[in-house]
Amino acid sequence: MKKFLIAITGASGAIHGIKLLESLRPVGNVETHLILSETAEWTIPYETEYSIKQVRELADHSYSNNHMWEAPASGSFYMDAMVICPCSMKTISAIRIGFADNLITRSADVFIKESRKLILCPRETPLSAIHLDNMSYLAHLGICILPPMTSLYTKPTSIDDIVNHHVMKIFDQLNIDYPNGKRWQS
Repeated sequence: MKKFLIAITGASGAIHGIKLLESLRPVGNVETHLILSETAEWTIPYETEYSIKQVRELADHSYSNNHMWEAPASGSFYMDAMVICPCSMKTISAIRIGFADNLITRSADVFIKESRKLILCPRETPLSAIHLDNMSYLAHLGICILPPMTSLYTKPTSIDDIVNHHVMKIFDQLNIDYPNGKRWQS
């Protein structure tokens, strides 16, 4: 059984994290754990047609970001990978300096100290030198920086096409086949 921790922060683009959760549901032998930031709980109903309850129900387990005693805060609670999607620049800066003041940043801190797969999907534009420096620092630690960038060779015709392509890229990092993405064909 593969265990994945999915965190959704308040950065714009919550649909990417939601689509990731939806896409992981039918995958056999996968267990999902979810943390929503307080700002994500505001952003999700603003940007999508989903309620917070609906998003939480997409995961096998869900935690409050304020509950620092939950299982993901411990290195002895093994999980295969953590994906923060979307990942705010505030979260990235907190991860970079080890400021583990909530369950998302503490869990990321655990993944770094335990040398586990950590994937950050930053959602910000334009990027400042501070943002770039923080992401470069984390990339040098082996953290995957995977922003939701549009691939036009897929000829997307909808937001769903764009989101599916990004989720496919996350699945690739998790070593899982994603049937809904378009790949480069020569």
